[in-house]
Amino acid sequence: MSSTILEPTPSRRGAHAGARTERSGNGSSLGPGPGFLRVLNSEFIKFRTLLSTLILLGSTVLVLVGFGALSAWGTGQFAEAATTDPEAAAAFASQGGDLAVSVPTSGIAFAQLILGSLGVLLMSAEFTTGMARSTFAAVPRRTPAFFAKLLVVVVTAFVLTAVSVFLAGLVSLPILASYELKLDLASSQSVKLWLVSSLYVAAVAAIGMSLGALLRNSAGGIMSLVGLFFVAPIAFQLIPGDFFVEARKYLPGNTVEPLTAVEHVPDTLEAWQAALVLGAWVVIPVVLAAVLLKKRDV
Repeated sequence: MSSTILEPTPSRRGAHAGARTERSGNGSSLGPGPGFLRVLNSEFIKFRTLLSTLILLGSTVLVLVGFGALSAWGTGQFAEAATTDPEAAAAFASQGGDLAVSVPTSGIAFAQLILGSLGVLLMSAEFTTGMARSTFAAVPRRTPAFFAKLLVVVVTAFVLTAVSVFLAGLVSLPILASYELKLDLASSQSVKLWLVSSLYVAAVAAIGMSLGALLRNSAGGIMSLVGLFFVAPIAFQLIPGDFFVEARKYLPGNTVEPLTAVEHVPDTLEAWQAALVLGAWVVIPVVLAAVLLKKRDV
């Protein structure tokens, strides 16, 4: 007579506990959706496999290095003219005499537009292509996907700008040397310009991505970015009135000069004030975009 041995069946509570433990072991929270590291890896894969992204990143390198070389040549020509032309010598002296230190970062104004537009496109394309439905179906809480994409964009913008500025400095060295101008890439002022410019471009990329999430339209986001960083400073300078003179100091594009100046520049913010203003321009749109991303329909 045979006997049957029955193995114990795990309870539903134990099965759920095991699933929760496994999910926690993979680095995610207890909420729905995959863990943040997996979401970050997914966003990085999407980022680096888009041809348009690679083109914009390559364009940023070319712009920064090309403008660095062009600025080195222009600075050399200016210094050479100052030796024979009294007016050029006076203009050279009014600039402080050390123009070479800013040569590697001369293309930052254009790099911020490229990488800021990249931030807009990466977020707005999620909605225009319908990819947002798949993304938020996989990550129902939405904010992990948003902050993962934001982290990828900000880190990439910072690293790419830092590397490109350094390459621009290396390219500029022989050009400046031919005009007997010296550029010390290891000086405190050069390092300060290098780091602040890289952080600034990363901040612009974060603002651009926030605009893309808020407006969900590529053209509208890019035009808003251009208006904020290029049109508004010019308009505030042309419109008469003390209000616009004072308000111009608080535009994000005007925070770089106080942060990189050796001494305080008159009619500008203090360095710590400029840092707080730039931080506010980043934090407020990012928080607003994250909140609205959870509340609005896809």
